[in-house]
Amino acid sequence: MKLGELERMSVDDLWKLHLAVGEALAVKMAAEKDVLEGRLKRLKAKPTLERRIAKSERRGYPPVFPKYRNPDDPSETWAGRGRQPRWLAEQLRSGKKVDDFRIEMAAE
Repeated sequence: MKLGELERMSVDDLWKLHLAVGEALAVKMAAEKDVLEGRLKRLKAKPTLERRIAKSERRGYPPVFPKYRNPDDPSETWAGRGRQPRWLAEQLRSGKKVDDFRIEMAAE
């Protein structure tokens, strides 16, 4: 409809047109909402393979090499992550420093 046609219409006719447009919009919006809700249900109900793999597998991290070694038992090492091992905590209480147990890296 063109602007000239709307200007020639009476107020009652314009109001009827307004109500008809409102009803048509409500019907179309309800139909679009139903389509979108159906798509959302499908997405929630059946996750894709990538999502299932991403949730079930842990992220791969590079290996962390030990940085500290127990001088009394060289097989006991610590990478500096997580809780301090008991042997290191005991040595620190006796007055030694963490750097005293650092493993020397080989020169490349």
